[in-house]
Amino acid sequence: MRTSQSFGVHFTIKKDRAKDGTTNVYAAITINKEKTLFALKHYVKVENWDKGRGSLKVKVPEAKETNAYLEKVKFTITTYYQQLQIAGKEVTPLLLKAMFLGEETEETCSLSKLMDYHHEVASASLTWSTLKHYAVTRRYLEKFLKEKRNTTEVRINDIDYKFIIDFETFLRNHKPKDHQKPLNNNGVMKHLIRLRKMTTLALKLTWVSKDPFKNYKFRYKKVETAFLNQTELNTIQNKAFSAERLNVVRDLFVFSCYTGLSFIDLMNLKEIGMVK
Repeated sequence: MRTSQSFGVHFTIKKDRAKDGTTNVYAAITINKEKTLFALKHYVKVENWDKGRGSLKVKVPEAKETNAYLEKVKFTITTYYQQLQIAGKEVTPLLLKAMFLGEETEETCSLSKLMDYHHEVASASLTWSTLKHYAVTRRYLEKFLKEKRNTTEVRINDIDYKFIIDFETFLRNHKPKDHQKPLNNNGVMKHLIRLRKMTTLALKLTWVSKDPFKNYKFRYKKVETAFLNQTELNTIQNKAFSAERLNVVRDLFVFSCYTGLSFIDLMNLKEIGMVK
């Protein structure tokens, strides 16, 4: 678990920003020597503020309500801090501020947002079939988060070596509805490669400072690919089936053999009119 030398939350006001004697209360979060200050949506009269206590003067009528609100703010921020500490995550004042305000920063950017961005910028350069493979990997990630971490989202900064290993284990043990057996080793590696491309993109965007795949080793198994010889291909090509549907399947298969098109690309071919 990561620890910090110091952590604190206190409140203050800025007299120079007061209007008609009233100003926002500001929350200040400090971790070690790093500090951030932000305005709360709560207003007080400058003359009623107790600078030493960092709260309203106790004799002010609204002191009980205001000071209870400030204690709640402090408790919420402290809880976020403790949760991140327990999880062994790097904590910064800006991250705690973003979590409290519900904002999204580079530190809180989620994996789904990164994948949305990747899809947006890569759509022009990647084929439809390649984009579909990324979509499949994304669905596996969503299933993994839901089943193993009881969540639907993960911060990019929270993707570490353990996350990668846990995801790999999930892929090896998971039995998709459209498969009788779990993914084979090379299939698992392909999904992890796509995840690595996401984290590499985050590095290039400076959304993260460390590569979670630095100590991870991809393990591929050599697969012997069987090929049809010309005689075998001719036999299939000349085979006549009683069912027209099978004749169509034959033609599609032979066409893909001669053109090198994958099945998914073949299915996406469209007929266009001849140019006169």
